[in-house]
Amino acid sequence: MCGIVGYVGPREAQPLILEGLRRLEYRGYDSAGIATIHDGSLDVRKAAGKIVELERRLEESPLAGSLGIGHTRWATHGAPTTVNAHPHTDDSDRVALVHNGIIENHDVLRIKLEELGHEFRSETDTEVLCHLIEETYAGNLEEAVAAALSHVEGAYGIAVIHADDPGKIVVARMGSPLLIGIGENGEREMFAASDVAAVVRYTRQVVYLNDGEMAVLTADGHSLLDISESGNGEAPRQVSREVSLVDWDLGQIERGGYEHFMLKEIFEQPDTVRDAMRGRLLEEEGTAKLGGLLQLEDVLENVERIVITACGTSWHAAIVGEYMIEELARIPVEVEYASEFRYRRPIVRDGTLVIAISQSGETADTLAAMREARSRGAPLMGIVNVVGSSIARETDGGVYIHSGPEIGVASTKAFTGQLTVLALFALYLARRRGMSLLEGREFVAAMHQLPELVQLALDESSAIECIAREYSDKVNFLYLGRGFNFPVALEGALKLKEISYIHAEGYPAAEMKHGPIALIDQNMPVVFIAPSDSVYHKVASNIEEVKARGGKVIAIVTDGNHDLAARVDHVVRVPATIEMLQPLLTVIPLQLLAYHIAVLRGCDVDQPRNLAKSVTVE
Repeated sequence: MCGIVGYVGPREAQPLILEGLRRLEYRGYDSAGIATIHDGSLDVRKAAGKIVELERRLEESPLAGSLGIGHTRWATHGAPTTVNAHPHTDDSDRVALVHNGIIENHDVLRIKLEELGHEFRSETDTEVLCHLIEETYAGNLEEAVAAALSHVEGAYGIAVIHADDPGKIVVARMGSPLLIGIGENGEREMFAASDVAAVVRYTRQVVYLNDGEMAVLTADGHSLLDISESGNGEAPRQVSREVSLVDWDLGQIERGGYEHFMLKEIFEQPDTVRDAMRGRLLEEEGTAKLGGLLQLEDVLENVERIVITACGTSWHAAIVGEYMIEELARIPVEVEYASEFRYRRPIVRDGTLVIAISQSGETADTLAAMREARSRGAPLMGIVNVVGSSIARETDGGVYIHSGPEIGVASTKAFTGQLTVLALFALYLARRRGMSLLEGREFVAAMHQLPELVQLALDESSAIECIAREYSDKVNFLYLGRGFNFPVALEGALKLKEISYIHAEGYPAAEMKHGPIALIDQNMPVVFIAPSDSVYHKVASNIEEVKARGGKVIAIVTDGNHDLAARVDHVVRVPATIEMLQPLLTVIPLQLLAYHIAVLRGCDVDQPRNLAKSVTVE
């Protein structure tokens, strides 16, 4: 959640920070603000609403200065108002701070600070940090920040400036992502950000902070410090870390002629699937090569049980992965909500592998679940999109999905990328667990066809838009599927909820009879995922049950199926493939249906209300 940007160097800070905030608006868009230091004074501009409101404020009253910090907010503590917007300041208006995370003991700290005479202006947990830094400041900003953070419980990614210590930005991280951008081509400048998208226009050289680390940025460079023991009286320890090179360019975070990022990312999925497979399929050997798992080879050779932990869309992908791994490799798999896993004393015995799935690699619940599994001795594997993310760094091995940046808040291409990698992983395990060479080659051949088949599914967009026009005024939807397509029903319902604000639920089709069938009438659209697979005839029977009660049925079927045309209200066809890969195709029309309905309803597709892209708070 929330976007943080900082700049120090020779250029005017305001336009650079504002550009970075635009790139990060998908991380939070309730309010925004910028603070700069100029001629020894701290100046702040804030506005409730999206970045455009801040832009209007800055047009009226611009900020000067070559050092500054900015923030775009997803509200946790306090309503999305101008007063609660970041940056926050201290009593003297000399300290400014932006924050991503939650200070869990803010109430206690606030009472103590008020007893010392500090006056608070906002409802936020963040403001206590400003007053703590004010209380501990004695001429050196990084020392004051380290001392203040030693009193804090919770998660934070922060950037701090002080008018009495100009030319310096101090950043620190515990549980919320932060990185440093290093000026290129001899430029004496430094950037700070919560996401590389904010700085990639200016530099591709970045350093990722780990939990318990602080960095001091000046125009001449940076120093990285370990402050994890500073609360025990230990002095911060200097840390050395290699510079990482960002491997994608600015064009990947532009809309490229599409009306919305979400639509662009839906139509990028043939490339998403292709890139996730690139160099990983071995046709002759009938298997997959996953170099990121080399350190886990012994674990995978002896694994007896797999636990996958994830949230949201990644959780739906995990369920498909469960079915794939159990079907192909015959290894028992459990899928856990990450937000529940760490709080219920999970059973992790020898032979258990824990897999964390996250697009961003920074999802707070998934990180917490992963760390809980680590504390219980489990080996860890990650499936993430963002190179250098926390999950990528903290796991014993893993696989990147290589989907490129995903800007639309509702995940689309990351889902198909995750499914592709899970299919590769299932194949990788299966070939070590008794799958024959012939079966492996057939599976590889089917995977090779996927990019072309995804494109064919996308070609139905216009037909799906026509269906959307008929149902965009409905207030409830039901999504039903069986087998590998039950998780697709969950994902289709989630997409509709996220971006159109229509209530939708996904169920296993047979479970409809155990309650949801009471909702069926002529005003209830029901989306059936009904490819010609091993459970097709069962799904067809469920369709008859809905039609008998007057429900409107939209059926997702495979090419060549003409049985349902006269029995349902609408048919959407997708290409056929082997059963366990079918979700990569059946999900496409559901993404498009949600998108077109949201557009027709006038919803903000890329930035749906109350949501943000990367959930970095529990």
